[in-house]
Amino acid sequence: MSTNPAVGDPVSVFHRLLTDEGQALLAELRSYDPGQELAVATRLRRDHPAELVSAAITQARLRQRAVAKFGAGDAARMYFTPDGVEQATRASVAAYRAGRFAGLGARRLADLCCGNGGDAIALARAGVEVLAVDRSPLACAVARANAEALGLAELVEVRCADATEVDASGFDAVFADPARRGGRGRIFDPEAYSPPLSWAVEAARRAPLAALKVAPGIPHEAVPPDAAAEWISDGGDVKEAVLWFGAASRGAPRVRATLLPGPRTLDSGGPAGAPGTGPVGRYLYEPDGAVIRAHLVAEVAARVGGRLIDPTIAYVTSDEHRPTPYAAAYEITDTLPFNLKRLKALLRERGVGTLTVKKRGSAVEPEELRRKVKPSGPNAATVFLTRVAGAPTMLLGHPIR
Repeated sequence: MSTNPAVGDPVSVFHRLLTDEGQALLAELRSYDPGQELAVATRLRRDHPAELVSAAITQARLRQRAVAKFGAGDAARMYFTPDGVEQATRASVAAYRAGRFAGLGARRLADLCCGNGGDAIALARAGVEVLAVDRSPLACAVARANAEALGLAELVEVRCADATEVDASGFDAVFADPARRGGRGRIFDPEAYSPPLSWAVEAARRAPLAALKVAPGIPHEAVPPDAAAEWISDGGDVKEAVLWFGAASRGAPRVRATLLPGPRTLDSGGPAGAPGTGPVGRYLYEPDGAVIRAHLVAEVAARVGGRLIDPTIAYVTSDEHRPTPYAAAYEITDTLPFNLKRLKALLRERGVGTLTVKKRGSAVEPEELRRKVKPSGPNAATVFLTRVAGAPTMLLGHPIR
């Protein structure tokens, strides 16, 4: 059994994961099965310090969680903290943003509040030299190890410091991702971010080029007047909003929605006015979440020659099908007032057993509806619970692939 004493300091324990002994443990846990954790931990503790075994098992667990954001290849080589995995940018989104920075001329960038270094890695891969700053010694140790593990150490310098005290004047770009989680979970007040959004905005204004990552639910009125706001979705899921400053905002549309993979970008620079409303046509368009967050539903309506089904609902309808990457299209077969008995009878008549339930402007929960209508049969359909001209309505149809 190893005679090296376990060290209680988290940074010291993490550094031991980087030794030959720690690497051997991580290699043994490459096919980690959570269901066998107790048996595996008991066996490994016969030959290794308990604290190191615990750290290795935690790391194996975090690597499995990180696959969804970083992919299996990178996640298997990287290191994480629990908060780092939770708050990390998805690799595809980070790569897109890094590409924008590089395309706008960023060569040396200060990454403030770098966490586990996911964004710094994407920037380095885009050819940008990065100073990655975080006030957490453990996060810095992890970020430094990640740059080493991925062969990017020459481009990434990690500095343990308070981001508010770092002089970024020598850099041509700044990126800041203030922490939006605290001891009680998600933080919704931008001034409660760490550091506060107001500080990040001022830091961004002092740089030739800057971007701030913020929660996608940020109100439009909270967007500074000199910023260009971008909402980004990946695979249909809204991941973040970014406030761009300096070279990225001058002359740019005030809002834009970017859809990944692609990227495909829709902005507010077009002539679209407020869309009209009207009856449900043959086709229904469900705009991507980033489009809705960016308040660009009118631009989608203009592209498909459509109208809203209700002035307060982000569903667009039209009488002809015009494919667009910014909205999913459905062919509507039935429009009827909200009535569960009628819906149940209609589904039975159509032999619908696989029912996708979507809602907007309705208080009914999808699982509650499925329990009550009990779909059964070989066919599939989609039902929309919504409002049409203010009236609770059900729309039945199917997606157009």
